[in-house]
Amino acid sequence: MKNYKVTVNGNTYEVDVEEVGGAPVVAAVQAAAPVQRSAPVAPKPAAPAPKAEATSAGGAESVLAPLPGTVLSVSVKAGDQVKANQVLLIFEAMKMENEIVATRAGTIKEVFVAKGDMLESGKPVVSIA
Repeated sequence: MKNYKVTVNGNTYEVDVEEVGGAPVVAAVQAAAPVQRSAPVAPKPAAPAPKAEATSAGGAESVLAPLPGTVLSVSVKAGDQVKANQVLLIFEAMKMENEIVATRAGTIKEVFVAKGDMLESGKPVVSIA
């Protein structure tokens, strides 16, 4: 039987280890100091979803990609009527799925991306008239 002192998170423990068949097995553990449990850590709040920006030109408003990523699905096509905050497309960025929503109500004038396309930050994805 061998006796060891082990320190874990600032607490010291005396551990007796017995060798059985060549493989060490913990036989007994005695705490030299009381075990202190730390208070649970509250999870960090999730980061808000990135907001799509918009630019206006000739009565139509272009919705811009907020960050680079890969288009997973496009929910609208040219001529569709959309409401403000309606999901236009879903893309993957930093291993997370993100939505790009309509910045206002209107009619989709043009869709600039398709499933599988790479988005560039600040580039238009759809145009709403």
